[in-house]
Amino acid sequence: MKDFWKYVFATVIGILLTATLWLLLSLCILACSITGGSKGKSMVPKDGSVLVVKLSGQIVEHVESDAFSDLLGGSGVEQQGLDEIVMAIDKAALCPEIRGIYIEAGMLDADYASLQEIRNALLRFKSAGLSKQASGKRGAWKAESQAGKRKFVVAYADEYMQGAYYVCSAADAVWTNPQGMVDLHGLSAQPVYIKDLLEKFGVKMTVVKVGKYKSATEQYTETQMSAENREQTSRYIENLWNEIVLAISQSRGISADDLNRYADEVTALQDTHWLSTTTGLVDELMYADDVKGEIKKLLGLNQLETVPQVSCGEMCGYLVSAKQMKSQVDYLGLNVADDKIAVYYCDGTIAQNSATGTIMGGAGIISKTMVDDLDALAQSDDVKAVVIRINSGGGDAFASEEIWHSVVKLREKKPVVVSMGGMAASGAYYLSAGASWIVAQPTTLTGSIGIFGCFPNIGGLMQEKLGLHYDNVKTNKHADFDMTQRARPFDAEEQRALQRYIDRGYDLFCKRVADGRRLSVDSVKAIVQGRVWTGADAKQIGLVDQLGGLPEAVRRAAALAKLSRYELITLPLPASWTDQLFETVNGNGNNLDEQLRLMLGTFYEPFCTVRSIEQQSYVQARCEYVIIKN
Repeated sequence: MKDFWKYVFATVIGILLTATLWLLLSLCILACSITGGSKGKSMVPKDGSVLVVKLSGQIVEHVESDAFSDLLGGSGVEQQGLDEIVMAIDKAALCPEIRGIYIEAGMLDADYASLQEIRNALLRFKSAGLSKQASGKRGAWKAESQAGKRKFVVAYADEYMQGAYYVCSAADAVWTNPQGMVDLHGLSAQPVYIKDLLEKFGVKMTVVKVGKYKSATEQYTETQMSAENREQTSRYIENLWNEIVLAISQSRGISADDLNRYADEVTALQDTHWLSTTTGLVDELMYADDVKGEIKKLLGLNQLETVPQVSCGEMCGYLVSAKQMKSQVDYLGLNVADDKIAVYYCDGTIAQNSATGTIMGGAGIISKTMVDDLDALAQSDDVKAVVIRINSGGGDAFASEEIWHSVVKLREKKPVVVSMGGMAASGAYYLSAGASWIVAQPTTLTGSIGIFGCFPNIGGLMQEKLGLHYDNVKTNKHADFDMTQRARPFDAEEQRALQRYIDRGYDLFCKRVADGRRLSVDSVKAIVQGRVWTGADAKQIGLVDQLGGLPEAVRRAAALAKLSRYELITLPLPASWTDQLFETVNGNGNNLDEQLRLMLGTFYEPFCTVRSIEQQSYVQARCEYVIIKN
């Protein structure tokens, strides 16, 4: 009887294993068909087509394909790659079959530097689409578009969030629902403080830092902004807002004073007809089903004809000829050329390993992986220059030093240009300092040159809350020194040693910046002190070489490498389907993380900060995360 049940059990296990293997094999086959079937296809739009740009969801620097996530229904978080949107718009500018762009705006999660990249691409599109007969005047756009003398850009939304409106204000026409909304209210910054929350669990933080503006530690030790943090935060959100107001003012012909007055009146709560008839923020009111009719008029179609539409993903497959490149935008690169410029995307928390990166809210920038990738680029004869596109608030100080070292080694062999996204601060600036050239948007947050150490004192949790007790026998004075302070807090001598350790790290950081920017260490220390700057301010004090986005960075890389013909390649390469499979099976994929982001919304980053306290490196080159209400 015992043998009978043994055989039954073995048979059941065998059936389950076989079924599992067949399931995994089926998933692999489907994944291969999905990933393989979408590559290598070029397209030419129908004549008179319209590029549809969906300005909604979460906009990230670059979206890597995830066959298994797509196969299983996605993560629930709509993500779009900034690189794909900008490339589609710029290719549409060169494509004679594209007559215009229709922006469909919705709920949007993106930083202002990313939005500025999209907005600038739209302005390039409008400029490139003007014929010699077109006047280029704002009021003449409709007649000239109908006559085929220029390409048009129109935007529609039932409700415009402030960031979306900033982008759409560059359009020739801004339309909204008769009961719609334009939310223009200004910017505010809301740091989150978790000191009291930690104390409820019996945890206190011992903080050692350098730089009076280095405010990332305040979340652990304070309940409100310090005077220095309030000063720097006020400065950069005012600069951001002034940039937004100036752009809208120039595009819409509304004075900055009027825009600020409308923002003070909270336009989201105002009558929609007032927005269109008095403010000039909106051109026409119409329902969503009327939009196609208006676009048909611009294209010269009758109401029974269909508007040929092209998505951003499809537009990226359009092959741009060498002749087109010479006449218009020159940063896209030829589709086939022997010389390459690599655009290396890195965003998120800087960490030494993927486990810490995941705990911090996304795998982020893993030093070992990036170091290996940069070393490979240094050895590649085909790659003549590298553009590092970075969007990060920093992280592990040691990991930042490791990447900086690889950037310097790479720069010794070929030009390295850094293109800063929404944020490239603290550890992200650290690794950028080794580059040949730094490009940032005026709205980029950068700097924050300083480091700190945060050491959790969990004695209250372990002893008072959990009832644990410690005794001690030791051979040396500090043999029981413990970074987590389970049994006792640091003594005065240990505190002084920690401060000296952090001071040395700060001195090294400043030297890296001084060497990279060709400044003296003293002059660097005089302007940094952990302070966050906008890209515009950073250029004035010498931390940034040039204002602009990825197009300007690529052009600069080509100039430094003395290239006139080149092909752009995107790195890192997507994970293989086998790696994706094992990540999914082992539960190490980012699906759970994306679900948390979707569920927690603005509380996601503070949540990541709390859950990462013990696992993160104790010495950080990281910028404070601030919720900017846009």
